[in-house]
Amino acid sequence: MNKPRIGSSFDSFLEEAGIRDEVERVAQKRVLAWLLQREMDRQGVSKSEMARRMDTSRSQVDRLLDPKNDRVQLDTLLKAAHAIGRELKLELV
Repeated sequence: MNKPRIGSSFDSFLEEAGIRDEVERVAQKRVLAWLLQREMDRQGVSKSEMARRMDTSRSQVDRLLDPKNDRVQLDTLLKAAHAIGRELKLELV
C-alpha cells in the first residue's frame, strides 16, 4: 500500500531553512576530501609525501583532507589532483 507523502522534499526543507547552499558546499567538500584520501590510500601516498608532491606543508594537506574545512582554494585542489595523477573537472549546471 502506497502512503501519500507528507511534507516537502529534503531540498525544499533546506531551501526553506535558508541553509541549502551551505549544506551543499559542506557535502561537496566532504566528497572531495574522501575521494582524495581514498586515492592516496590506494596509491600508498602519505600526507607528508602528498605535501612534498604539492610543494606545500603537511598542515595544508591536513586542511585539504579535513571534511569540515570548506575553505580550500581552486589552485590547491588542482595541485592535489595532479599530485595523485588525477584531473579535476568542474562543471556549471
